[in-house]
Amino acid sequence: MTDERRLHALRGATTVERDDSASVLGATRELLELLTRRNDITRADVVSALFTVTADLRSEFPARAARELGWVDVPLLCMTEIPVEGSLGRCIRILLYVESRRPRGALRHVYLHGARVLRPDLASDY
Repeated sequence: MTDERRLHALRGATTVERDDSASVLGATRELLELLTRRNDITRADVVSALFTVTADLRSEFPARAARELGWVDVPLLCMTEIPVEGSLGRCIRILLYVESRRPRGALRHVYLHGARVLRPDLASDY
């Protein structure tokens, strides 16, 4: 490890069984907690987060889960993905920008539930 902090981007995704506020918030919270725990990230390390949801999720902004976790000073943005035929449904994705002393190769992306099909190469990590 080095003493110099660098900007890194982490990816993650998860799916929900149904489009309701509790499901979206719970799945997003689970994803954020695992991403931060696996990568030893504190809220102070988080620079910003971009969330996307598939067009079939309309009940809640996933950024609300981050706010409820105390990320009140972190810039957050929610977007809808383009509806490509055959794409994974009811999917929440995140692109998380963090400052870390760890090398990029030591950071771990997280794909949960049905979103594991997006990165089968990481499936053994869970």
